[in-house]
Amino acid sequence: VESEESHPAGDLEGELRVAADAAREAGEILLRHFRDGSETWEKSKGNPVTAADLEADHAIRSRISQAFPEDGILSEETPDDVARIHQSRCWIIDPMDGTREFTEGRGEFSVSIGLAIESEPVVGVVFNPVVDSFYAARRDGGCFRNDEPVEISPCARLSLAKACASRTEISKGRLDGHRSWFASLEPIGSIAWKLALVAGGEMDVNVSMRPKHEWDVCAGDLLVREAGGRYLDFRGESRRYNQQSPLSEEPMIAASPALLREFLEREAAG
Repeated sequence: VESEESHPAGDLEGELRVAADAAREAGEILLRHFRDGSETWEKSKGNPVTAADLEADHAIRSRISQAFPEDGILSEETPDDVARIHQSRCWIIDPMDGTREFTEGRGEFSVSIGLAIESEPVVGVVFNPVVDSFYAARRDGGCFRNDEPVEISPCARLSLAKACASRTEISKGRLDGHRSWFASLEPIGSIAWKLALVAGGEMDVNVSMRPKHEWDVCAGDLLVREAGGRYLDFRGESRRYNQQSPLSEEPMIAASPALLREFLEREAAG
């Protein structure tokens, strides 16, 4: 398992406060649309978007642009300005991760806001407004759920671990080769939300086999790191952010160091 490097980035309190305020505002927007109904259409086949996504995106970007006008922004719902890759600081935003769950009436969606400096995540906020669960972290500051410190699960054996994964990946059999490694495998929406649950110790492991965009995982990656775990690919390497292509094809796992070691060893052994 790769070691963590240190990248000084100031205390980041101001950045975390702006991210938290933006996530709260976006969460209120999503909750209103969730309860009252939101216009939905497809960006591409099987890829829904709603009026809630766009309203929340506008609210987040407005707050960030006002507070940090020099920073780059990468958001799922805004055309990508590749000039961001030349900026050392980039906000990486998914105004609603789990749009499919939202449209199906499941409360498993979340707002995800991350800040990467020199390709490393340094601020992360994930907010599920349906259950009013708010996760926040900044580099070297620990991870908090609703202002209370949380840590990764102490579970140290895969055979005892509660794992979570995408409902779609489970139903399509993408986890069949790993399912027996865990005590249980629970289908949950939003990858950002799953990473938050791992950070908070409510789940022991998250495994994702399908490609993920930076905006899906940047904030959750930092939550897991600050809670004492790691989010790694199956070769044991962490993800870098604000890359030219925001999509990574690599399967990923989030867990404690002990569970990661066992998983990666079994994976390497075939």
